[in-house]
Amino acid sequence: MALRDVRRTLPDNYPGKMFKPSVLTVSMPKTAFKLLLLFSFSSLTFFAVLLLHLKARNVPAAVPSSLVITRNNTSVNILAAAVRPNTTPTPGRPGGALGPCPDGPPNHLGSLYVEFRTNRTLQDVRNLVGPFLQQGGRYRPSSCVARQKVAVIIPFRNRYEHLTHWLHYVHPVLMRQQLDYGVYVINQDGDGAFNRAKLMNIGFVEALIEYDYDCFVFSDVDLVPIDDRNLYRCSDHPRHLSVAVDKFNFILPYATIFGGVSALSKQQFLKVNGFSNTFWGWGGEDDDMSQRISYRRMFISRPDSVTGRYKMIQHERDSHNDPNPRRVQKLTETYFNIIKDGLSTLSYTVREIRKDLLYTLVTVDVQADVDPDVSVPHLDDWTETKVN
Repeated sequence: MALRDVRRTLPDNYPGKMFKPSVLTVSMPKTAFKLLLLFSFSSLTFFAVLLLHLKARNVPAAVPSSLVITRNNTSVNILAAAVRPNTTPTPGRPGGALGPCPDGPPNHLGSLYVEFRTNRTLQDVRNLVGPFLQQGGRYRPSSCVARQKVAVIIPFRNRYEHLTHWLHYVHPVLMRQQLDYGVYVINQDGDGAFNRAKLMNIGFVEALIEYDYDCFVFSDVDLVPIDDRNLYRCSDHPRHLSVAVDKFNFILPYATIFGGVSALSKQQFLKVNGFSNTFWGWGGEDDDMSQRISYRRMFISRPDSVTGRYKMIQHERDSHNDPNPRRVQKLTETYFNIIKDGLSTLSYTVREIRKDLLYTLVTVDVQADVDPDVSVPHLDDWTETKVN
């Protein structure tokens, strides 16, 4: 019996009888083709956007040949300014050409004893290390040419007791490491919200204006190394030095941490556009820097957990440095802000530069009153805590 005869014998509501082969053979291929075309177009668009994103994220930014910042309401090309070597002779430097210092400093002591419960004064520290320093906390080894010129940047406000301890212990460490170095204490003027990251950007600029440094170590004033084999030098990648802090039981808190004490070469710092200027109050700026490093195809290097040990001076959180409630949200914006927030948008006013024998104190107005990002929720209501 022919198929058409069989179909005639079936009930009108039989599913097979209601099905029209012509619809299957014509409309379904068209629908499938349209869906396939739409899927292919969507996939190509997605992968094109992803490729552009990864390219922008992973290709290192070129180090700029010029970088203009606003200092004292005046535009300054800091890379043009950074060509003035310090010609002041080091006391005791012998005549004649000197060879390079050894890669491994020969006079390190290893593990150090560090004690903060003392009545130590700045004058005590001057008496101890002053004879080996130039004004402004500058030092160069007299027997060899240092391998790196290092600016040590300390973001600061009202922590003079901690600074005294830091200078007492860290100056001798840096001398034994045979560095050509200077210590810059960048002091935030006023009692507005503290901006640690912006102070470090300012320290980078002020140090470069004075001397052609090629390495920058950024250090909290309350962290002292307890092993002088932890070299305050830069390497091929940004380096996190404070790996094992006593406060955290000498354990690295998390893999991407970059806070405490860190070192970046001039090229590395320029490549990431410095720190963000918009982290007001405590927290987030170091994690933002960690992400900037990753976006520029660099990674964080570290000493081992024995060499990288630190002792922290215990204290209560400073006034006007309470946690920034926007810090977590801002960390989701790093990729979009890396070019437009940093050294390239830095603006500040220098109130005073004072040269102590032990350090250079640069007091600055960070312009919190004109920065729109400082107006975080309930900022003016944050509780002030007296520092003991």
